[in-house]
Amino acid sequence: MVHAFTGTYGINYGRIADNIPSPESVVTLLKAAKIKNVRIYDANHEVLTAFKGSGIEIVVGLGNEFLKDMSVNEASAMDWVKENVQPFLPGTRIRGIAVGNEVLGSTDPDLWEALLGAVKNVYNALNRLGLTKDVEVSSPHSQGVFASSFPPSACVFKESILPYMKPLLEFFSQIDSPFYINAYPFLAYISDPEHIDLKYALFESNPGIYDAKTNLHYNNMFDAQIDAAYAALEKAGFAKTEVIVSETGWASKGDPNEVGATPKNARAYNYNLRKRLAKKKGDPL
Repeated sequence: MVHAFTGTYGINYGRIADNIPSPESVVTLLKAAKIKNVRIYDANHEVLTAFKGSGIEIVVGLGNEFLKDMSVNEASAMDWVKENVQPFLPGTRIRGIAVGNEVLGSTDPDLWEALLGAVKNVYNALNRLGLTKDVEVSSPHSQGVFASSFPPSACVFKESILPYMKPLLEFFSQIDSPFYINAYPFLAYISDPEHIDLKYALFESNPGIYDAKTNLHYNNMFDAQIDAAYAALEKAGFAKTEVIVSETGWASKGDPNEVGATPKNARAYNYNLRKRLAKKKGDPL
């Protein structure tokens, strides 16, 4: 099985901001912090060149704007891989391609239709170039693909996206790719701050929740969200599929209605998440 990451955690390297450091400076910072895994949201050549020889493993992104063309045009997928992946290997350790982001959680049925075809064409391009042993194909999902996620054992995929999700999961099971989920306790918290304990969302001491069906106790929402994904996968017939968190975090600033978006809470979430991962203990399920 090809693994996108070999470490416990990594970072998402976004570049839509002001006064951000150069890619070379980012590589230096990551190496100093012993971060071994990075996801970027495109395949920027300056970034990929900067990571050459760093030993840091990268997942590159194929944006949603490319999916419709890629789904019906094998040549476009091949051209993209030849231009954005193949030339940088093996010096830059590209270990995965995220085809689209949160597509099935969006409100664009045309993108839903295009996703599987794009995934297959990108994979086939890698296969023809002999790169599938080194580069994994995936597609990260949002929590929006679930009809419900509380308690975790009750989680199911939305009926509307099942006709698209099941064939995608079937293909990923054939090529040994995991289920990537963008897990944000922050978004769940701001949707219902009156009933969700902030400490539960921040990995801080709290009573937690109890799932009566599984007899499992959860003392943080992050673990609950991951187990909810496993429950939905099992109900869809993919109990053996691995779940990997492709994004998480906490907002340090937000709109007036986004309760809890503060630097203090963001710092607490990230710090406590690292403590949680350092234990190398699985989620309750």
